[in-house]
Amino acid sequence: MTQGWPARAAALVEELRAKGALRTEDWAEPLSTVPRHHLVPCFYEQDRNGRWERVDSSHGDRWWNAVYSNTALVTALGDAAMEPISSSSQPSLMVRMLEALDVRPGDRVLEIGTGTGYNAALLAARLGDANVYSIDVNADLVALARERLASIGREPTLRVVDGEEGLPEFAPYDRVIATCSVPEVPWAWADQLVPGGLALVDVKRGSQSGNLVLLRRMAEKLEGRFLPEWAAFMPMRHEGRPTPLPAGSVDTTAAESVTELGAQPWTKKVPWFLAQLASAQPMTFGYVLDATGGAPSHARLTAPDGSWCTVALDAVEGAHVVRQAGPLRLWDAVEAGYSQWAAFDRPAWDRLGLTVRRDRQWVWVDDPANPIVRGDVEGERAASTVRR
Repeated sequence: MTQGWPARAAALVEELRAKGALRTEDWAEPLSTVPRHHLVPCFYEQDRNGRWERVDSSHGDRWWNAVYSNTALVTALGDAAMEPISSSSQPSLMVRMLEALDVRPGDRVLEIGTGTGYNAALLAARLGDANVYSIDVNADLVALARERLASIGREPTLRVVDGEEGLPEFAPYDRVIATCSVPEVPWAWADQLVPGGLALVDVKRGSQSGNLVLLRRMAEKLEGRFLPEWAAFMPMRHEGRPTPLPAGSVDTTAAESVTELGAQPWTKKVPWFLAQLASAQPMTFGYVLDATGGAPSHARLTAPDGSWCTVALDAVEGAHVVRQAGPLRLWDAVEAGYSQWAAFDRPAWDRLGLTVRRDRQWVWVDDPANPIVRGDVEGERAASTVRR
């Protein structure tokens, strides 16, 4: 079975071509010659009850078919074995990012987020081991990646480092690629790029709000546009820095209003991103179950300071009832984001851009001189009724 992997890799390349994900031939050879099964010897699948099952070569075709499919695979779980902490990204997304990175022979690339080492292996196959540097905060993941890369004859430089810091030891780099999401672009990455170099970063202000942005190093800034297709990566992790849990609401008196925006604002990615920019704190979404504990009855938004809002999923005469409480009025931020989106004539991702300076960064539409004003929607603002 092991001898048959080149045919599986070739079939994956053909699938990516057919889907339009592989637009140039530059990455066809690395995809065909790097044995993904050595770098992803196991992965985890979740059943309908939320339990994770480990899948490896002992599962035969189930494992082989998944490893050489256009599928993202969860490859590591946290200490409680409940939450994924690392994955091997969907190959079509990896190729799209690698093509956007526009590497040239001799380029030196810094990857933020080693994971399985598969992406580093693809880069090394194209550019050579000496030109590829990859960092991850998780020492166990780096050790496994180093061992598995060595088993296929690859030795890029790997280090255990907090991704925010980059890797100044070997700077400067021609390209930086982040395979994890960040709320803002660390200036250290700009400092470590050559003039004219490119950084490809998944900027996520909150849950599913943001996208990949391709930034060029200019004098005193990074600047560029978001890619047209939406993508998402796991958030950057920091060793010894736990993710804060939302606090209980400090305000039990909820303001009530109605909206015609719809109960699930995160389904439209661009206005949801603008809504997150309008909020003073990142918002997380979920659902409230009905009294029987069966089907969801309300969508729910929460913020780390305890602010919350619920929106009834069922509309009455086209309007959904909104209740919100806490220091911030979260639904007001949603309304503000959607209003900005409409005011800019409903831009798609590729009309949005990002400018990053040492002391600040901002999102803009069409031109860097046309910034989207980031607002702080305060709790004392009255809940609004918006009908569109």
